[in-house]
Amino acid sequence: MTDANTILQLVCAKQLLKNYRRHSVDYMWYTDEQVFTVECPVNSQNDHVYCNKKKKQIPAERLLHTRSTFSKSLMVSVAVSYLWCRDLILIESGVKVNGQYYRDVILQQNMLPTIRRMSGDIFTFQQDNAPWHRA
Repeated sequence: MTDANTILQLVCAKQLLKNYRRHSVDYMWYTDEQVFTVECPVNSQNDHVYCNKKKKQIPAERLLHTRSTFSKSLMVSVAVSYLWCRDLILIESGVKVNGQYYRDVILQQNMLPTIRRMSGDIFTFQQDNAPWHRA
């Protein structure tokens, strides 16, 4: 983000806060998910060996291969408010997050019990426009 974008977002956020009483801001919860790539895939064509031999002439056990062919990643979900930051929710490996999984597992089993314990029954729950949020 540029400095101009940061300033514009701050101005917009302050204008938005003027529409709410201070007490109600405490009970607004924001959620988001993010995929973190833990290990990038290897392209052996990009491997470089610096020696006086060709790569094929070097024993395989002498070559260092630290990454797998496919990316390893981790999806994390979180809900935050002025009151508290909900613990990070780690999405199981290989799970395709869709509307049903988001509602049944992420919201019902993980986020909403904590949000209700912190906020009671009256709170604002805000999400971005991710496909599983709209489902």
